[in-house]
Amino acid sequence: MATEIKAPTFPESVAEGTVAAWHKQPGDSVERDELIVEIETDKVVLEVLAPEAGTLSESLVAEGDTVASEQILGRIGEGAAAPKSEAPQAEASAPAAAPAAADAGGEKFEVKAPTFPESIQEGTVAAWHKQVGEPVKRDEVLADIETDKVVLEVVAPADGALVEIKTEEGSQVASEALLAVFQAGAGGAAAAAEPAAETAEEEVFEQVGDKIVAPAARKLIAEHGLDVAAINGTGKDGRVLKEDVLKAVKSGSAKKAAAPAAAAAPVVEGERPEKRVPMSRLRQTIAKRLVQAQQTAAMLTTYNEVDMGAVMELRKQYKDTFLKAHDVKLGFMGFFVKAASEALKRFPDVNASIDGSDIVYHGYQDIGVAVSTERGLVVPVLRDTDSMKIADVEKGIVDFGQRARAGKLGIDEMQGGTFTITNGGIFGSLMSTPILNPPQTAILGMHKIQERPMAVNGKVEIRPMMYLALSYDHRMIDGKDAVQFLVTIKELLEDPARLLLEI
Repeated sequence: MATEIKAPTFPESVAEGTVAAWHKQPGDSVERDELIVEIETDKVVLEVLAPEAGTLSESLVAEGDTVASEQILGRIGEGAAAPKSEAPQAEASAPAAAPAAADAGGEKFEVKAPTFPESIQEGTVAAWHKQVGEPVKRDEVLADIETDKVVLEVVAPADGALVEIKTEEGSQVASEALLAVFQAGAGGAAAAAEPAAETAEEEVFEQVGDKIVAPAARKLIAEHGLDVAAINGTGKDGRVLKEDVLKAVKSGSAKKAAAPAAAAAPVVEGERPEKRVPMSRLRQTIAKRLVQAQQTAAMLTTYNEVDMGAVMELRKQYKDTFLKAHDVKLGFMGFFVKAASEALKRFPDVNASIDGSDIVYHGYQDIGVAVSTERGLVVPVLRDTDSMKIADVEKGIVDFGQRARAGKLGIDEMQGGTFTITNGGIFGSLMSTPILNPPQTAILGMHKIQERPMAVNGKVEIRPMMYLALSYDHRMIDGKDAVQFLVTIKELLEDPARLLLEI
């Protein structure tokens, strides 16, 4: 009996997606949970995995087609396909035939930009990873298109090479704009110089140092700056797969590769050199939203300070036990998220949002945590933080940080928060004024812990103090509620037992 392959369930804000690439073709055998097809939305690329093992019997949509949420993409039948090793053996037995087939004139394809959603008018060609005439494999990344939220990858439609690039790096492109012309089978002369005994499977992998690494794995290694020699490959003959790299990233077993020697700065004529670069789309969007928040909200900020001694002592006492029990380090953010969750329950106005002329009160606490990446600030959301344990909060934040820097956060993970926490203290900020994240009505700013002389029971003591800042929309929140909300967080942190007892 055939098993249906369906598109993922899209969030409400996403109406449709585009079939970016099929990784299996009809007749190919697949294993359960093996990647079959990728669906590209306006924010991220979603992976569709095989629900069962078997053979891909048919694909109902082609690459480039637009699909709806949960639409049937194809079907998997029972049984296995013919062994794949037959095709590489046939090719190896007649090496001279391969260049001839390529020279016969492969099919030409138009390489187009992804389909942008209605809310995105255009994107920017961030980088070309392949140049004209350079041999590429099917599904290998050709170019990156940067939108206001994420970078979308444009992949090769087949084995071959680019024959013409229509849009250069930095160019603005519209949805489905022509980027380049691609020819299947092009670049075959370079491929023919490789050893004839190399199989089709081996051609996909690349030699990195002493390891044979899959392209997807090589990309992750570069993104995370890992030492490939420290990664244990589980593929055939010890080959390093994408799963091996993800495992190494999660466990931290692969130490950082040594930083290369600093390259010489480019020679710029003149005594007062300048460099002009276009602002990224993500940076433009961040700027637009922050200015909008200042123009539309009656924003005020109230400050307080908290003695972090109790939390630091608790963290020092249990950090090793916590790490062994939960496989994650005990940080400060878990305490702040739990304290904010309790305070939000007591002050529902701070947990509300403004929708036009309506006030929306939320009966749950979804707290966004600002994460800094090389491309800019993103705010993934922890859901139902009131019911989360501190260990769950810490694990969620670590996961968000890793995936944010790798550009792997989903659309739904960055939408719908009711409150936001930002921590400038990790960069050394002693005090700041955080800006609201509309339509939320409040945001909490954490800062650096600084030892200062404080009056304690009539005596001067050196205490680890942190300034707290709460920016709030005065249209919704009165000053009294804002101050009391911040005082509540201060009290919960200075006596962490209150978090456990909910008092």
